[in-house]
Amino acid sequence: MKENLRIGILTSGGDCQALNAAMRGVALALYEKNKKTQIIGIENGFEGLINGNCRNLSKDDFENILSIGGTILGSSRMPFKHINEPDENGTEKIPAMIKNYKKMGLDCLVVLGGNGSQKTANLLSMKGLNIVSLPKTIDNDVFETDMTFGYASALEVASKTIENIKTTAASHSRIFIVEIMGHKTGHLTLNAGIAGGADVILIPEIPFDTIAVAEKINQNETEGKNYSIIAIAEGAKTKQDALLSKKEYKEKMGNVSISFHLASQLRMLCNKDVRISIPGHIQRGGSPCTQDKILASRLGAAAAECILQEKFGTMVAIVNDKIVPVELNKVAGFTKYVDVESDAIKQAKALGISFG
Repeated sequence: MKENLRIGILTSGGDCQALNAAMRGVALALYEKNKKTQIIGIENGFEGLINGNCRNLSKDDFENILSIGGTILGSSRMPFKHINEPDENGTEKIPAMIKNYKKMGLDCLVVLGGNGSQKTANLLSMKGLNIVSLPKTIDNDVFETDMTFGYASALEVASKTIENIKTTAASHSRIFIVEIMGHKTGHLTLNAGIAGGADVILIPEIPFDTIAVAEKINQNETEGKNYSIIAIAEGAKTKQDALLSKKEYKEKMGNVSISFHLASQLRMLCNKDVRISIPGHIQRGGSPCTQDKILASRLGAAAAECILQEKFGTMVAIVNDKIVPVELNKVAGFTKYVDVESDAIKQAKALGISFG
């Protein structure tokens, strides 16, 4: 590896906690090994790479960002399904990224992103660019890694929301539906529901029966519990809806979330006041928790090691508490779903939690 390294870094997709901590990990580990390293911050994700929007960063830029949420570089979404289509200015995305990578004189591009970003990173790697990526998402659904950074912090927020809603639910004898982020997977909802003490957990991997949910609520009433808490992932579906095509489901639901559909049915089935709480983007905001700061820092340091050892076309992952490089082509295009036969599901059921 040459002495004057030029390393580009970008954050792509939805923001989450510990993005800054991860970038700091990459930067400090590189500076530690090579004081002449130049780090080029690419602004607003892949959009910035397309348009050539970047700025030189120094060690000072990374000194005090460990506990700061969001991303100092900004981010943007670029759905992979549209990656081969021109942007609004008619620019071909991939050729523009390759051109600006070379124009910036980069020796490697570090990508911090979730599933879609990993696919774009893999495509750029296949086109001959030196890529190292890090897994970030509050959904914890990136393949080949036990944990993504951002997940633990979002879990703290989501579980605390469920826990805090209990007192008002009990005070007013209400059913509360807490809608947690997660369109395709239910890792966040599952563990937030367990940690927050939910009575019912509804996730995309397990289509539910509304009648079964109502029966759990009525059981609570019979046993003297005057309230019930339902943790539901935004991508959860009933057993009937799970049989619909994506188009049919969208037409049926319109712009109304699953929580509101469920609430209207439970009001009739249980004859109780049903309220909905949606923490939304609060789950992605704020400072990272301690666990995320540790994980992001370790992943960042490992990414720097991959760069120095020229292990390109890789994503750094945590597997059995060890940080390991995995090939991007084994990550891109795959999703880590909740295993419905997992111990976590079995133990949640043993606690009396219903999955509908």
